[in-house]
Amino acid sequence: MRDDALIAMGRRVVEIEAGAVTALAERIGDDFAAAAKLMYACHGRVIVTGMGKSGHIGGKIAATLASTGTPAFFVHPGEASHGDLGMLTGNDVVMALSNSGETAEVLTILPLIKRLALPLIALTGRPGSTLARRADVHLDVSVAEEACPLDLAPTSSTTATLAMGDALAIALLEAREFTAEDFAMAHPGGALGRRLLLRLEDIMHRGDEMPVVDETTPLGDALLEMTRTRLGMTGVVDGEGRLSGLFTDGDLRRALDSAADVRSTPIAEVMTRAPRTAGPDMLAAEALHMMEAHKINGLMVVDAERRPVGALNMHDLLRAGVV
Repeated sequence: MRDDALIAMGRRVVEIEAGAVTALAERIGDDFAAAAKLMYACHGRVIVTGMGKSGHIGGKIAATLASTGTPAFFVHPGEASHGDLGMLTGNDVVMALSNSGETAEVLTILPLIKRLALPLIALTGRPGSTLARRADVHLDVSVAEEACPLDLAPTSSTTATLAMGDALAIALLEAREFTAEDFAMAHPGGALGRRLLLRLEDIMHRGDEMPVVDETTPLGDALLEMTRTRLGMTGVVDGEGRLSGLFTDGDLRRALDSAADVRSTPIAEVMTRAPRTAGPDMLAAEALHMMEAHKINGLMVVDAERRPVGALNMHDLLRAGVV
């Protein structure tokens, strides 16, 4: 096959599916609001079910709901008829997916769903189908054509169903005032979770690993402290142990340019006074933003009385996966 033919086919598929999703916007109205309210008021879980390709889409919708504040999981309709319906409780809401609205495995479990008096939301491509008529709320996800040239393989229809599921999930997310930190709680193992949940107390250097000298320390000894801890800086404390300054590689260059005596110059004369600091409970992502905004590579962590309790640099944030 020629490259230009393959490119044309690929573009055709994307254009058809994009058109199918765009057409959904006009159908998001009272029925959509009713479905969202049923899910919002649910005291149990949203049980998503569907067969074949609709099942794969249902699994994704359930996962998206669960990660955005609406407890949900997927139940295979075939397995449901052989025991898995025991997963349903009287507080649940069921979302059933079927493009035809006549999927036998889904229709088979409708009597029990009705017996349990569970609200039923149906997403189908046929408003007059059995599933659509028996649902409490029906969302029309019909498409003008499948992207498959044979008009057989579920393509546009599954994309439209997924988009409708995403629309419900995000509408509920906003209704619940779901925050970024709430989202991170469901994703603690990923990069997003690390960015949103990790605090400085989790990654900072403490105790002997924290570079600190007092104001009377000679410049040369302060350099030894910087070398020992390898953070490219050292905190400077006053007689009461409170942070009064910071000495960094940049301060060292400026001190050498001014011909300061390494052996006799007190660090207080060449340090940066009133440096930017952070508390141990600051999110690592916030610290990263501060360091980038002010073009600094190191940060002292202090307590409420401005006494140093830790230190970190950009490499620590990098190792923690925050950068």
